Amino acid sequence: MKKKRIRLAIAGVGNCASSLVQGLEYYKGRNERELAGLMHARIGDWGPSDIEIVAAFDIDRRKVGKPVEKAIFSKPNCTRVFQSAIPVSDVTVQMGPVLDGLAPHMADYSDDEAFRPADDKPVDVAKVLKDAGAEVLVCYMPVGSEDAVRHYAEACLKAGVAMVNCVPVFIASDGEWAQKFRDAGLPIIGDDIKSQVGATIVHRTLTRLFGDRGVLLDRTYQLNTGGNTDFLNMKALDRLKSKKLSKTESVQSQLDERLEARNIHIGPSDYVPWQDDNKIAFIRMEGRGFGDTPLEIELRLSVEDSPNSAGVVIDAIRCAKLGLERGIGGPLEGPSAYYMKTPPTQMRDSVAYDLTEAFVLGDKDEGSERERTGRAV
Repeated sequence: MKKKRIRLAIAGVGNCASSLVQGLEYYKGRNERELAGLMHARIGDWGPSDIEIVAAFDIDRRKVGKPVEKAIFSKPNCTRVFQSAIPVSDVTVQMGPVLDGLAPHMADYSDDEAFRPADDKPVDVAKVLKDAGAEVLVCYMPVGSEDAVRHYAEACLKAGVAMVNCVPVFIASDGEWAQKFRDAGLPIIGDDIKSQVGATIVHRTLTRLFGDRGVLLDRTYQLNTGGNTDFLNMKALDRLKSKKLSKTESVQSQLDERLEARNIHIGPSDYVPWQDDNKIAFIRMEGRGFGDTPLEIELRLSVEDSPNSAGVVIDAIRCAKLGLERGIGGPLEGPSAYYMKTPPTQMRDSVAYDLTEAFVLGDKDEGSERERTGRAV
């Protein structure tokens, strides 16, 4: 008998949420051979269309109070619309806690309207999650929203909801928070989503390629520009700190010997409004091969930022649901390492892939013991 749908809550109805919700409808009824853009057509008994939005939270006055299917197309969202027809739902975006979810400089930006919170009173997030029967919460809070992300993590613990943390606020990779989820018997996948073919996974792969082929990497940088609110938010350097750390350590983890800080520079570089949700990454790598002869790579990657992560999130949601069904509490090591930039245990992507496949298939040896311990690079 077919299992019930996965009941999902979303914290932060921005561009990433828009791509996710569009995707759930876009893939509905499609033949599994036509599912380009997804790593798994099915995980457990669930395809992408088996995920149902039951609650959503935001603070922007242009979204709070609107049905989800309208809020995802509201400004300042600017991601590509590939599925404009979204069924009418009874899920309204509710007012979350503001806390540090809105950078002060965002209120000074004007594109039709300045960024300002709605006047509504924040809801009790844990109560809403319980009342909605949510099973998994996806956290899409802006970078630097340390207090807000922790608030949603605490709400998950109170409501008995699994968590997929897509932002670089360290929850799954923090020992204390990880233990809280273990004690509650709730799975968490985190932290900081690794896009399908984004700058981080490409940079990691090339870094590992250098090492595996005997080339010594001397120095490298990754410069990124974009025009969505994520890049605008990160113009505040104090909010950028965790993002730079997450991206840098993700690449460093693939090296046999770490680079000195001066020889590695990775992180968002600037906000270019007309790029909208298009992200452009410039990667340079300088190394030495046989006989210390120089080898250099320069790469330019252009992607639609939010759709690039949505397929990964759909996988992570279904893995979190599997974890719930299997009674696994705490970080899911394999899926976290495969889907996230800063997992509890960094490992080679090929190893993370194998562990994730084992977890999905339910292999007791690969999916339990190794899933709990992980396997380092």
